[in-house]
Amino acid sequence: MTSLLAFTILVGLVALERVAEMIVSRRNAAWSFARGGIESGQRHFPVMVALHTVFLAGMLVEAWWRRPDVPASLAWTMLVVVIGCQVGRWWCIWALGPHWNTRVIVVPGTPPVRRGPYRVLSHPNYVVVVVEGIALPMVHDAWITAVVFTVLNAALLTERLRVEKAALRTLPAAQSTG
Repeated sequence: MTSLLAFTILVGLVALERVAEMIVSRRNAAWSFARGGIESGQRHFPVMVALHTVFLAGMLVEAWWRRPDVPASLAWTMLVVVIGCQVGRWWCIWALGPHWNTRVIVVPGTPPVRRGPYRVLSHPNYVVVVVEGIALPMVHDAWITAVVFTVLNAALLTERLRVEKAALRTLPAAQSTG
C-alpha cells in the first residue's frame, strides 16, 4: 500500500472518529438542554464546523496534488502524535462526561469539572486540537494545510475562548467545557 493511500485511509478514520464525536456531542447537548443548559457562541459554531471539515479535505487535496516524498521518520513520528491526540481527546470527553459537547452550553448550578486533564489545564481539548492540526497533515507532509489551519484555528479559538469564558462567568463556579 502506498503511503498516500495509507494517509487517505488515516484521514478517513479521523473523519469517522469525528462522526462518533458528533453523536456523543448531540446526546450530551440534549442532556444539557434538558437540565436548563444555556448555549452561547452560536454564530461561530458553523465556522468551526466548516473549518474542521475543510481541514480534513484540504490535507487530502494537498497530499494528492503535491505528492510529497515523505520521510518515514516524519510520517511515523506524526502518526504517534496523532494517536496521542485521539487518546487525549477521548480522555477529555470522558472527563467531562455529559457536559462535553462541541458547542458552548453551560448548565446553571453544575459544579466545575476538575478530573482527568482538567485537573491540570483549563482547556486540554483545545491543546489537542492545536497539536493535531499540525501533526495530522504532517503525517504526509501537507505543511500548507498545517499552516493555514493553524492560523485560522488560532483566530477561531480566540473567539471560542472569549465566548466560553463569558458563558462560564454566568455560573456560580467556573465549569470547564472544552
